[in-house]
Amino acid sequence: RLLAPALLVLALAGSVLVAPSAPATAAPTATRLVAGLAGGSGSTVGPGGALYVTERSAGRVSRVDPKTGAVTTYASGLPPAILPLGGAMDVAFFGGTAYVLVTLVGPDVGGSDVVGIYRVDGPDDFTVIADIGTWSIDHPPATAFDVPSGVQYAMDTFRNGFLVTDGHLNRVLGVTLDGTITEVMAFGNIVPTGLQIRGNTVYMAEAGATPHLPEDGKIVSFQPGSSSVTQVASGGRLLVDVEFGPRHDLFALAQGEFTPGNPAGAPANPNTGELLRDDGLGGFDVVAEGLNQPTSLEFIGKTAYVVTLGGEIWKIDDVTS
Repeated sequence: RLLAPALLVLALAGSVLVAPSAPATAAPTATRLVAGLAGGSGSTVGPGGALYVTERSAGRVSRVDPKTGAVTTYASGLPPAILPLGGAMDVAFFGGTAYVLVTLVGPDVGGSDVVGIYRVDGPDDFTVIADIGTWSIDHPPATAFDVPSGVQYAMDTFRNGFLVTDGHLNRVLGVTLDGTITEVMAFGNIVPTGLQIRGNTVYMAEAGATPHLPEDGKIVSFQPGSSSVTQVASGGRLLVDVEFGPRHDLFALAQGEFTPGNPAGAPANPNTGELLRDDGLGGFDVVAEGLNQPTSLEFIGKTAYVVTLGGEIWKIDDVTS
């Protein structure tokens, strides 16, 4: 399983990002846009076309200019991480209002804050709209677990609220703006992570159980209300996100190689992550490699933006080349 709190290990090594060699055509260009964030995690493209990134160690959401890399604080005062993972994990906008997903801060891991979705009412003012931690404790999954409140990883807007993945309790939850929580889909021990929603179809990344073998790193799709799950592509080590990019191509973010014997919940080995593209044949093509423990992916035009655990943002230009 992923993310047992006593075994969380984040080896934040120096960052290197190298596009793969391509003898026939020029490879996408990768450059570091931002460094020094207090632990990168989730991201979204929000108002003004800017990037909004959660900084888990600081309990903060920052706004990033995607052209210059200028960073300004959008909201601060959220519960910070009390473990190497957790705190503010992801951010999404609904109707121009920001909402932040916060995890691993409750009493079951030694904290005193609410695990759930926080609405941003001001620069340092928040309202909890959904207590996912308490709901999860009251509704345990069929799979084994160590953290009763779960480890929520990502969220995306859907209908009148959000869908939320829980990488520890192996399910996707539906959360409305009035705080109603329901289980949308339950899985075996596949470790759901990133989300991308198009229309009524949900695309979801699966990291796979430890040791995160390539064949267990998958992108799947499903429609809420249906029990049918379709495999789209597989072959990425420890997948953490999925996004549609230019020309409607589907991309995945792989955190990278995982050494057998490493504790459950540990990240991939440093500088082994990859940006992948669905090859249309059930597998992936490598777009860029050498990413250092990436966590989330966004696209603006033909440029991919990758957030890392160590608090960096890398831009990868011309991903269609």
